[in-house]
Amino acid sequence: MLKLYIQTTEAFKRLASDKDGVVSFEYVIVAACIVAAVAAAFGTTTSSGIGAALTTAIGKITTALGNAVPAA
Repeated sequence: MLKLYIQTTEAFKRLASDKDGVVSFEYVIVAACIVAAVAAAFGTTTSSGIGAALTTAIGKITTALGNAVPAA
């Protein structure tokens, strides 16, 4: 039991002083922030934000092209 305790304690000490693990965790945090910013900007639906603006713009372009092309 003492041997297991010592091994666990040593593993925690190595983990606490591991700089690579900290850097990897920072990358995960930065990636999560980027995903949150993109989701906030574009939204998860097309009913608001940039998604609504793009839907409206594409609709206007489609209407303009439909009026410009003569009927066959």
